[in-house]
Parts: sequence; structure tokens; C-alpha cells
Amino acid sequence: MPDIRDSVSTVCDAVLADRYLAPGETGRDQVFRRVARALAEAEPPDRRRHAARQFYGNMLRGAIGAGRIMANAGTSKIATMVNCFVHPIVGPDVSVAGQADIARALAQATTTLRMGGGVGYDFSPVAPADALVSASDSGTGDVCDVIERFDLACKSLAVAETRGGAQMAVLRCDHPDLDEFVNAKRGRRRWTTFNVSVAVSTEFMTAVARDAEWRLQHRAAPNQQRLATGAYLLGNGNWCYATVPARRLWARIVDAAHESAEPGLLFIDTIRESNDLADIESIAATNPCGEQPLPAWGSCVLGPIDLSRRVRHPFGAGGMPVFDFAGLARLVHVQVRMLDNAIDVTQWPLPEHGHEARSKRRIGVGVTGLADALTMMCLRYDAPQGRDLASAIGRCLRDNAYAASAALAHERGAYPLFRGERSLSPRRFALDLPDTVRDDIARHGLRNSHLLSVAPTGSVSLAFGGNCSSGIEPAFDWAYQRQLRLRHQAPNAYCIENHAYRRFRALCGERAALPDYFVTASQVSGDDHLRMVAAMQPFIDAGISKTVLVPSGISREQVGELLYRAWQLNLKGVTIFRPGRAADAVLSVLPTSAGRPACFC
Repeated sequence: MPDIRDSVSTVCDAVLADRYLAPGETGRDQVFRRVARALAEAEPPDRRRHAARQFYGNMLRGAIGAGRIMANAGTSKIATMVNCFVHPIVGPDVSVAGQADIARALAQATTTLRMGGGVGYDFSPVAPADALVSASDSGTGDVCDVIERFDLACKSLAVAETRGGAQMAVLRCDHPDLDEFVNAKRGRRRWTTFNVSVAVSTEFMTAVARDAEWRLQHRAAPNQQRLATGAYLLGNGNWCYATVPARRLWARIVDAAHESAEPGLLFIDTIRESNDLADIESIAATNPCGEQPLPAWGSCVLGPIDLSRRVRHPFGAGGMPVFDFAGLARLVHVQVRMLDNAIDVTQWPLPEHGHEARSKRRIGVGVTGLADALTMMCLRYDAPQGRDLASAIGRCLRDNAYAASAALAHERGAYPLFRGERSLSPRRFALDLPDTVRDDIARHGLRNSHLLSVAPTGSVSLAFGGNCSSGIEPAFDWAYQRQLRLRHQAPNAYCIENHAYRRFRALCGERAALPDYFVTASQVSGDDHLRMVAAMQPFIDAGISKTVLVPSGISREQVGELLYRAWQLNLKGVTIFRPGRAADAVLSVLPTSAGRPACFC
């Protein structure tokens, strides 16, 4: 049987070479030096060497950039360092998409995707299938037809320097084409470059709870001659196409999520109400993985910190396990500076991106390896003590990110649209910051409008984290098979071990029984998956990408209860994944032999 630990090293090195090494580079250290030097270029000339050393040291300690930074910073590629974008389908002050709008949006998406950015869209401005228009505009087709065009355009791109395009399709819960949208991916491989989500409002969720009627509505295009038979004008200027029981729509959403893991839900009112810039921007969509709600032309540079590197005396070896909050705080301060620099040195696919980014300077300090850190601290992922530590980590991230941004504002100036009376007013994110940090914000402002975002971190956790648990997800398993596509070849299965598991074996021996705090994703209940997001979300000003893994035998009713529970917990979004034959088997558990996983490669 092949040695799985050798396989881990081989796979991590292969992912590093495939996605992150620049020409002439042979290892991680060279990547760190290249990225550090590139991001230090935003500093005054006399500070660049010092900043590069800071950034390099941070990366050695597990605080890295997200994938686009690590792959593209300091290279000659025509590529961006920004992972996530949101594009509008229509221009400002336009409510209904016409053919020209769709063509323009397609061209803009193509440019951004080709440079390596993932893009999310709100397709709600697309007119419903039954809307008939004048001869001057032959119509756009229904929402699903338009998404098909974006999917085909993405698939056709020559993206030799990237991993292919990633997109997010969002549709409002009151759009007349909602039923077709929700069921578009059931039982078939459709829109393979897209994740799909429904933007559900508080009003809709309340209608579901009360078993009330729900209107499907849309604004008519200016040149529209007539609408579907039976449509009538509402007081808000929209045309009502149909009135249906809210629970009927909810059941269709739940059925699709149960069968195909899509759509996910975006609790759009929760997202908007928690946005400190709600008075000057409107958010209707997220990036492809859902961790970054963004306005039109919004983007965010991301950078995760490996929490497993901050545990002293893991598993109690050599002393009581201790989480190094002071070390995490130092990493966060440098990370904020590094990501802020990325805004000024990256290439922007479109001028609109650069303008939006420089006016608000959104960044996303994040984490990976949370589950590994909890395990190394001898805490169960699904126990209250594990969630308490996750909350304490979130608080440390928040307080130090905002302190660092205020310090940067003192040095470089606040972001152009900063207003102290907005950021420090009641019900804003800064309300619960320490008084010293709020005082600094009052004096100097903030360099960045948003500072925290938790992304999935799949490939960087492999390439730079030794296969640590991804983002805030629990470990999938301790030894498992993973499908990876390398060098644009067909996916291959690789057998690898989790980082925390390898550490445990190295410290405690091959024969030591796994303690009960070793908990895999399939052993965590759906409700405990949600509770972990709820423990972290109050400290994250953007969003958290998290998949709720549920047993394959879970009922539709139970899936519906979990989706509804996510709204009750005030989460910003939720995705359910139920393993099954119809799902892509990206990860699979290995059979066991003599008490430990066996690998059949």
C-alpha cells in the first residue's frame, strides 16, 4: 500500500506547481518572496524592503494571500490579484435588461473571467419568459436562457493561466421565472460554471411561516407593448404575473436543494441591514462562493490565516494546549496592510472595478484551518466549547483588523467615502469594538470599508497549508480520496491525510486511538454546522462561505427545517450538500484496514 503521507506531500506540491509557481520557481519560499516584493511596491520607496520582509514573515507564519494573489502577484501575466467580483446586468437607473444590456454584460464578464476573477450577477432585471416586447427589441429570452449564454461564454474562454471561470447566478424570490431557475440544475449537468442562489427576503420568509400568498412580479421594459395574459399593475410600479402560495415556492426550493445541493439561499435583507454602506450602495448578489456580498462593480482582495499554526502544545503534547491570540493579532495587523496594498498594485479587468475598489477599499482578512485548530486544542467542532473558541478567534480578528485599518487611515488617509458619523453610529458593525479602537476610528477614520471575509480556501489550503481543513469547514475525513484536476487534464483521485491527523500521529504514535474530539464533517449535525457560522458571523463584516453537509438519507422536510433555521439564526446565506449518486464525488471516504484508512490508488 502506498504511504499516504508521501502522497499528501506529492499532492500539495503538485497543486503548488500547477497553480502557483511562476516560471523559474521551485518552492513555496520563492512564491512568498515574489508576492511579498510585489505587494510592497505600494509602499514609499524607502519602506519597501521593510514591508516585503514583513509580508514574507507573515506568509511563513501562515498568513497568505488568496489564490489570485499567490498566483499572479509579481508575474508578467495579464491577470488580476482579486478573486471575487459582482457585475450588474443593467446600467445605473435601469430596471429591465434589454438585448444591448445583456451583450454589454457578457463582454464585461468575459474580460473579467479571462483575467482570473470570479463573477456574481443578479439576473433579476431580466424580463420574465412571458414578457412580450416591441419589434425594436426582440427580447432577451427568459432568465434561464440568459444564464445559459453566460455559461457558454465562460466555457469557451481560453484560460490557460487559470483554473477556468467561476460564476454565481442570483435571482430574487419574487421573479416570475423563479420556478424554472430553481429547478434548472435538477437531474442534469447544466450551467457547470455557475453556482446558483435565490435572494430571499424577510417578507418572503414571513409569508412562508404564515402560509400566505406571494406575488411574482417584475417591472415592464419602457418599450414593452404587452405583458403575459392576466398580468396587472401593482402600486409599486411592478406588474404582477401570478400570485401563488409562498409555501409552494418554498417547497420547490427545498426539493431542488435536497436533490442537487442547489440553489443556495441568500438572506438578502440580513445582508443589506448589516452593511455599513447601505445608505450609498445596494447589494443584490455575491461572488461565486458566497462569502462576499458586493454592490455593482464591487470586488474584494482576500487573504486567509492558517489557524492551525497558532496552537501551542497541540493535543496536550508538552503541556496544556494554548491558542496564541497575541500571535494571531500580529498577523492580522500585517495582513490588513498587505491586502490594502494589493488594491493599488493589482491589474483591474475594467475601469469600473478600480474606481469602486479605490473609493471603498474592501478587503477580506479570513481564516482557514479552524477545524484543525479546534482538534489540536482538544475541542470538538460541534461542542459549545469549540464554538466559544471560534467566537473568541472571530473577536480577535475583528478588533485587530479594525485597529489596523484605523492605523493605516492615520498613515495613508481614510477610504474616500468614509464618514465617521456613519461608521460609529448605532447599529453599525463598529458598535461593539473596544473603546480604544472606536476612538482611533473617530480620530483617523478607516482605511477600508469592510475588512473580514471567510472563503473556502480549498486549493491554497492544499498548496500552502499541508491539507489543513478548509475555511471554517470541519475536516472532511482524516484520510480520504480527493479528485483533483491538474495541468488541465482529466480529474484524478489522490489519497491524502488531514493536517491535524498527521500531527496527531507524529506526536502520539501510530497506535494511539483517536480521542472523541476528532470529529469529521459527516459526524457534525446540520444544526451544529449552522451554529458554527452563527458563532463567527457577528465578528465578520462581509460573509462566510460554509456548506452544511447532511446525511444522504436526510428527508426533504429536514432540509427545509435547516434552511429555515439558517434564517432564524440571522445568517447571511446557506448551502446544503447531501452526498448522492447525482453529486460530483470530489471527496470520498476511504475504506479502512486494521483500524486505519487504507488507500487504493
